[in-house]
Parts: sequence; structure tokens; C-alpha cells
Amino acid sequence: MDGLLVFILVGILAGFLAGKIMKGGGFGLLGNLLVGIVGAYLGSFLLRLVGMSAYGLIGDIVTAVIGAIALLWIIDLVKK
Repeated sequence: MDGLLVFILVGILAGFLAGKIMKGGGFGLLGNLLVGIVGAYLGSFLLRLVGMSAYGLIGDIVTAVIGAIALLWIIDLVKK
């Protein structure tokens, strides 16, 4: 249960930070959570693709933010 709570909090934080970096605002609690969760998986994939990995809570947050930014960038490209 403790791991799930950390996972959710990292997702919310990553989605919020990515929203601030890319658009200047967040997407609400549920939107931030979804962007952060998908971003965590995408960030992990992207880091493995270039031969890197991150460890610990800070590493998880950085990975999720990188992935969330990439996700928002892709969504922005598709919308145009």
C-alpha cells in the first residue's frame, strides 16, 4: 500500500511539473496523475533507449518528469 501511495504522488508531481514546464499550468489532479503515470513509463523507456537508468525517489521523479514532458510534446505535435 505504501508503494502505491508513493507511485501516485510521484505521478501527480511529475504531471504537475511537466505541465508547468510545457504549458505554464497544471491539468488538475486526475490529469496530472495520468500524465505523470504515462510519463513515468515513457521516461523509463527513453532512458533505457539511451543506456541510462535512475535510482531512488529523486531518480523516479526525474524520469517521470522527462517522460511527461516528452508525452506533452508529442501530444502538442499531434494537435497541430
